Order: sequence, then C-alpha cells, then structure tokens
Amino acid sequence: MAPSSIERELYGAKTRGDWPGYLDALARSELFMPQFRAHVDAEPAQARFHPSPGGRSLAVYTRGMLPVPDPHTVYVRQSLAWFAEAWDSADPPHLAVNPGSPAEAYLTTTPADRARWRAHWDAVAPAWGLAAGSVHTLHTGGPLHGPVAHGLAVGAHLAVSNGEFWNALAYHGNGYTRERERLRKAWGITTPEDWHDVLRRMLAAEIVSPVWEFALRVRRVLASDFAGVVDVEHWRHAAASTLRRSAERAAEPQLTSEGVTVAEPRPTAEVEGEVAGVQRLIGRIARYEQRFRADGLLAEGDWVRSVEGWDYGRASQMARWGTGTRYGTLADAERGVLRAGEAARETYRSWEEFSAGYALGRCLHFDEEEFGEWYAGALATHLTLTTDPAGPWRNIPWRDRPDLP
Repeated sequence: MAPSSIERELYGAKTRGDWPGYLDALARSELFMPQFRAHVDAEPAQARFHPSPGGRSLAVYTRGMLPVPDPHTVYVRQSLAWFAEAWDSADPPHLAVNPGSPAEAYLTTTPADRARWRAHWDAVAPAWGLAAGSVHTLHTGGPLHGPVAHGLAVGAHLAVSNGEFWNALAYHGNGYTRERERLRKAWGITTPEDWHDVLRRMLAAEIVSPVWEFALRVRRVLASDFAGVVDVEHWRHAAASTLRRSAERAAEPQLTSEGVTVAEPRPTAEVEGEVAGVQRLIGRIARYEQRFRADGLLAEGDWVRSVEGWDYGRASQMARWGTGTRYGTLADAERGVLRAGEAARETYRSWEEFSAGYALGRCLHFDEEEFGEWYAGALATHLTLTTDPAGPWRNIPWRDRPDLP
C-alpha cells in the first residue's frame, strides 16, 4: 500500500507509463533532500547535494517516504522548480525520486529535462504540497487505531489547518530548518529545554488562560448543582460572588507554623475590576456559543465545558514538532501524544465536545469577536473532522471501551 496519496499518484502514473503525469504529480509534491545535521546547524541557509556512491544520482523523497527521524540526518524541503534552477553540469546525471520503492524514478537531468521540470511546476503552481484544510493520512508508517492514534487525532485541528498528515508520529513536517524556525518564531523555542518546558505546560493546561477556565468552571458547577441550562445572568452573578468571596477569604488572618499571619485586603477597585472583566468574558463566551450553535459547531442546547482542549490539541502537535526539530526523541513524542489523548479524555466526553473547547480557546485568543479568518478556519476544520468518513474522528472512538472513565 502506498504510504499516502502522493506516492499513490506517482505509482499510478509510473505504472501507466504516463511520464508527463508523473512529472505533474512530482511538481505538486514537496521533495525532501537528506542533509548532515551538523552541516545544517552550522549553515542553516545552505542546502548541499550529497550524491549516491559513484556520484550517479541524488536522492529525494516525498513526504510519505521519509524515514524515522534520527539524530544525525535531517531533511530540507524543496520544490521541483528549485532543483531545476539549482542543478548544473557538475551535478549527478540523475535525480532519484523515492529510490528503492515501487514509485521510484530516476530522472535524467539534462538542460532540456530541467526545462521540462520547470514547465510542469509552472503548470501546477501554486498548488504545491498537501492542501490545507483537508484530512491527510499516512496509510503505512503512521498509527490508524489505538491509544497513540487517538492522541495524534487530538492534534488533528492543527494538522488539517496546516496541511499535514494527522497521524505522523515520526514527524518531519516542512523540513528541519523550517520546523525550527516555526518554533522559534511562534514559541521562542530554541533549545531542547525550551521545548520540554512548553510541552509540559501544555499537557498541564497551564498556557490557556486561567481566567477563561475559571469562568467556565463556575458554569460547570452551576450546571451540576441545578441539573440544567444555566442562565447567563445567573452565571455572571455566581462568578462575581465567587471572586468577591475569594478576595475576602484571602484577607482573613491565617494560622501558620510561624503564628498568625494577617494579609492586607485587596483594594475594592481591583476586585471589582476583575469582576467586571469576568462578566464581560462570560458575555463574550455566550455570544461565541450562540454562533457555534448556528454554524453547527455546537448542538442546540450544548455549551463548552472547558478550553483546556486548546492546550491539549497543541500539545499533541508540539510533541511531534519536537521530533522534527530534534529537540525531542520519538519516545518523547509518543509519551507526549499519549498524555495529550489521556488529558483530553479526562476533560471531555466526545470528539465534538473536545473540538468545541479547542475552537473556543482559539477564538478567544485570536478572533476578538470579529468572526473572521480565525473563527472561519476553526469552524471549517471542525466540520471537516466531524464529517469526513475517512478522517480519524469518524474511525477512532473517543473511548476504547464504554466502561472507561
């Protein structure tokens, strides 16, 4: 079985003898070239050709054919057009695509050949790489069922929106240098220690706003106490009362091993400012939920239990990103993915409930009630994952057995 749709298309064209079709498929594919990690770390902007013994070919691999990451070899991503421009007469006479596999091809590299590569690239660009917004699956080389697959599927929101294989534990992403740049820009991660710390905090749901989670926790308690829908004004009032009581208790004298400790009461204006802020947040959450119901992200009468899912979904991806950047090992990634799945199951009762929590966290952070691209992207991904019959959420049960907690 071909690892993915990429290799299946290449193999089909090769079997038919359709070499123009093969080049079209290759032009749409990302091509990954092996590099010595030490060289890349020393000069990240340089991509070196490392021909096969004898110098007759240069090997490149499509996404589904990439091997398990190792500490010493990394891969950089290029396009067929890049190879057409970078090649010269001193380079090997063949470009070896997926050597050793049924989809392999050894392409000659004359100037006329390279002009043909460029023409095929021009015909398909900019449709290059896996399409964002769709479910992409590794049919071999990635788990499809079981606890690891479940944990990987918890990160499927980001995998779908970024155009990546949802079940790639042995992750290369967009290539070593691009993955490192992503973590540096988005998270300030530049060392293994940074990566381990961010992943730990995500798995503990320490990055998502505690204020958002406080507001939702108040409603969860009310819903449990009153066994029904919680009115927004009741919710606001309960949140305000909880904050004021907490401030009062913090100011009460405390008996410690060192004697009685008297705390300074917090200024009333500060406490009331927090109350007003949480009440505004509750209104914002209620408006998002109303829109979620209208657009099919929540069922009528449902509400979001928690936004911790936003951290757990990102943690599943962060675990893999550590493998692609070599900040973590494959074993580290598996542990992180498994814990992300466990944490999500402890908090939510279904894929749909988890997705709503993830989407609300993303919207509260980025969207600012504009219902713009951040909202539209979260909605589209939710609908894709909950309806695609070949997707992970339609094929992996939220719990393996109904008796599991």
